Amino acid sequence: MAEQKEIRRYPRYKGVKPVPVAWMQGTQKAVAKAENLSLGGLFIGTPTPPPVGALVLLLFHTPEGEVRVRATVRNVKPGKGMGLAITSMDQDHRARLSRWLQLLAKQAQVAEPVAAI
Repeated sequence: MAEQKEIRRYPRYKGVKPVPVAWMQGTQKAVAKAENLSLGGLFIGTPTPPPVGALVLLLFHTPEGEVRVRATVRNVKPGKGMGLAITSMDQDHRARLSRWLQLLAKQAQVAEPVAAI
């Protein structure tokens, strides 16, 4: 069988180190690491993810201030984490997240070692 390539609306940031994120679903609250992140979604490492379809509230702390996001669980890897699709956020939070992702991407490029010739 041919391998399916994932098609994403926004490029994912997968940086040098995971990004801390606080999340809440119902009464379940946790702080975890976002292993990758974009304006459209993210993957959070957590041993006890909520079920697919659950609404999750997220909070990131960026250099410009906090970013609050609503997301829906799209897939679950039991014992490892969950893939989330961002469903809504305020415009100013979206702009803040976009600028932060650009900054993280630049930092990741600088941190990549240059191949020896």
